[in-house]
Amino acid sequence: MSQYYNPKRTKNLFNPESKDQFKLSRSKIDLFLNCPRCFYLDRRLGVDRPPGFPFALNSAVDKLLKKEFDIHRIKASAHPLMDKYKIDAIPFLHKDLDQWRANFIGVQYLHKPTNFIVTGAIDDVWINSNGELMVVDYKATSKESEVNLEAEWQIGYKRQMEIYQWLLRKNGHKVSDIGYFVYCNGKTDRAAFDGKLDFDVTILDYKGDDGWVEKAVKEAHDCLVADSIPKANSDCDYCNYREAVNDLKISR
Repeated sequence: MSQYYNPKRTKNLFNPESKDQFKLSRSKIDLFLNCPRCFYLDRRLGVDRPPGFPFALNSAVDKLLKKEFDIHRIKASAHPLMDKYKIDAIPFLHKDLDQWRANFIGVQYLHKPTNFIVTGAIDDVWINSNGELMVVDYKATSKESEVNLEAEWQIGYKRQMEIYQWLLRKNGHKVSDIGYFVYCNGKTDRAAFDGKLDFDVTILDYKGDDGWVEKAVKEAHDCLVADSIPKANSDCDYCNYREAVNDLKISR
């Protein structure tokens, strides 16, 4: 077994007999929607999917964008990009913003019907002149074509924003349906690298609908309290891999 990855764990597992509150992150809700079987194996049985590689460059872009927008947050002024895209908003200043942004903490809400503490760490929040909060997510990529939200796999981005909108509403905030993706696209048409990477920065608006979240949280709970593992998902690469290995009947 790799010294870097242990797929089996015994902590932070859902126990249907327990009365304790159970944390369910935004990413785990997305996992459930993508594959109930992988979700059950992860949260109930403690068998994680193999981890992906960390996107250090994306993290650096996120960190720098937060610093940049925080300058305008303190001044209660609009960022030049907001003016460029005619967005009626300024960065939102709130005492809990650092907590909302923190991984493994984020915006939290106790969903009493399931006893789940639903969590999600946001990138940013803006506020418009109507006093509505606007969820903002930072994205980084490098592609020749213009960035957009039209790819099928980007449904995860949209659900991510909608869960954040739902969480903020559940915490008593007035939230706009309109959110924004600040998309940084690395340029590859320069004559040389010269020790720096330039980006085109685009803001994409998205009208969210969080009407599905409540149902998804309840269905995720129903999945975890069940005694049987959900069927393999034919659209899941991980399920297909496990099925292919099982078909070979390899013995240890």
